[in-house]
Amino acid sequence: MNDFKTAVSTRLAQIAHYINRETGAVVPPIQPATTFARDENYELRSAYTYSRYRNPTGAPAEQLLAELDCGCEALLFASGLAAATAVFETLESGQHVVVPRIMYHGLQDWLRRISARRDIGLTYFDATDPESLRQAIQPGRSKIVWVETLLNPTWDVVDIATTARLAHAAGAILAVDSTVTPPVTIRPLDLGADIVFHSATKYLNGHSDVTAGVLVCKTADARWQEIETVRKLAGGIPGPFEVWLLTRGLRTLAVRYQRSSETALKIARHLEGHPAVEKVLYPGLASHAGHGIAAKQFFGGFGGMLSILVNGGFKEAVRVAAGTRLFVPATSLGGVESLIEHRATVEGQHSTVPDNLLRLSVGIEDAGDLLADIDQALAACL
Repeated sequence: MNDFKTAVSTRLAQIAHYINRETGAVVPPIQPATTFARDENYELRSAYTYSRYRNPTGAPAEQLLAELDCGCEALLFASGLAAATAVFETLESGQHVVVPRIMYHGLQDWLRRISARRDIGLTYFDATDPESLRQAIQPGRSKIVWVETLLNPTWDVVDIATTARLAHAAGAILAVDSTVTPPVTIRPLDLGADIVFHSATKYLNGHSDVTAGVLVCKTADARWQEIETVRKLAGGIPGPFEVWLLTRGLRTLAVRYQRSSETALKIARHLEGHPAVEKVLYPGLASHAGHGIAAKQFFGGFGGMLSILVNGGFKEAVRVAAGTRLFVPATSLGGVESLIEHRATVEGQHSTVPDNLLRLSVGIEDAGDLLADIDQALAACL
């Protein structure tokens, strides 16, 4: 390939310029082997020995993901939670973590569990307020500050650079969940983060047929080596076929994310002032409290995620979620199909989400069709 600097969309489409030297194939192959033979001297033939440690199918994807996030190395995991929890498994007894009060409920549930069962301190803070972080962090004891680029499901915007400065000043690292804002629109490592996390199940794969996670580091330091050890010992590596599907999905990430972002903005603007909608939560709207920070941090759109507060309450919101014809009533995000969910029901007993909040994941369908669908579902509340 030519040595000129290529755009992100080009690198995604061509999987970091992959071409098989022997066959000319333009798609990386699947290697299903779980074990790898040694040579006649019983020496390793390559870096691969056993697929619980690493498998060659993942190499092109890990290389590409590290490059896209401007990181040093990337590690693939069998799920998003397997990747996220590997970061916290590096903590020692007596240490402390700081996380947003509003965040992905699955990880918050796990953190609450390890805090109760181990001597790990856990403090929540308002991730949109730097003063709240200053009060929550414990210099010398706090070792990890975890935030999301956009808080799920309110889509409040986090100032990554400011958060990084506060974390580092207290001796902590900053880990950023960038699941809903993949590296086609933001690179948290460039803003001061130390580790970036993605639930690769979502936008990176984009087809609702793979469960996977990924971590990308700024530097391959001792903590990163410990994360790699956690993956190896816990067996958290994805299977070759899942990695191959993820790699295939990555090829269309740029165009999928652009289409979803454009349509989500149209829907958000359309629903502002709708008689059945109390409020629209989307950072691409000028009325959003974090719009200024979002416009500064995101360079490829504001994403395909938005939430609406339906006028009324629980019953009205559930009626809308059950009344759509194109929006699928299901839990996840970032796929080519549009989804709608009643978030409080999904999050369960610890949820702090308003009971009239619906979370929408906008796919790549025709924008007019999606607008018509949400309009007819909302009409039932009028």
